[in-house]
Amino acid sequence: MGLDVGGYHDRTDWPKMGPSLLIATCLIVAIRTAKWPPRADESLAGQELSDEIQFAAQIASRVMSTLIGKYETIFPQRKEPWYQPNDDDTPK
Repeated sequence: MGLDVGGYHDRTDWPKMGPSLLIATCLIVAIRTAKWPPRADESLAGQELSDEIQFAAQIASRVMSTLIGKYETIFPQRKEPWYQPNDDDTPK
């Protein structure tokens, strides 16, 4: 094709970030609802819990965004190649 691998950039591996965000959200919900009285009825899936889950997802997302913006290297990385033209790609 006329391109050679010129090197590699270390980039955050985004598919591996989903489980981290899920775990963070679940921990926030667990901590915030730990003192709720136990309920044996179906009302547990009510609006109050939905609001807590939405809040936890927003908080976890904001924290992850800040960490990725400032400290990208603490997350799983993958090598992404960058290419440079070789002799086949040069016009004659």
